[in-house]
Amino acid sequence: MKATGIVRRIDDLGRVVIPKEIRRTMRIKEGAPLEIYTSNEGEVIFRKYSPINEMSENATQAAEVMYKLGGAPAVIFDRDHVVAVAGVAKREYNERRVTPALEEIMEHRQGYVASDDSAGKLMPIEGVDRQALAVFPIVSQGDVTGAVAYVSSENNTLATETQHTLAKATAMFLGKQIEE
Repeated sequence: MKATGIVRRIDDLGRVVIPKEIRRTMRIKEGAPLEIYTSNEGEVIFRKYSPINEMSENATQAAEVMYKLGGAPAVIFDRDHVVAVAGVAKREYNERRVTPALEEIMEHRQGYVASDDSAGKLMPIEGVDRQALAVFPIVSQGDVTGAVAYVSSENNTLATETQHTLAKATAMFLGKQIEE
């Protein structure tokens, strides 16, 4: 843990303001859920809550099925990071951040499918040179909690109808799983 040197007081309603610089650096937006932990040393720790991370085992299985049926690497994200992958080396992808372009797709609750007439390439993962073939947000109880994507491999740069359908169905399935 790293000290920031910033001190805040608790107000009469028990609230603490997290400084804007920290919120920006940590990509904490207004209304974002935070999980609260305590330690035996008297520490209170706030961690961004990710329902997708809570069900990472299901996400890993879903990515495996997507890969086997769709024939391209599959990636499942929470709002900030890669949570599960199949068809590529896990150590290269796990915990990588999403790109601003993918954040925008999630924010606008829109899907993306790469085709011949796509305007530019969507690169969903920071530091990884693979474009998205199909991306769909995971929506649970009206909130976007992550995204599901197929990414390109050496032999494919356009999404097939199967990949489009599987990515969309998996996003819907994971959204329903979170609600239960």
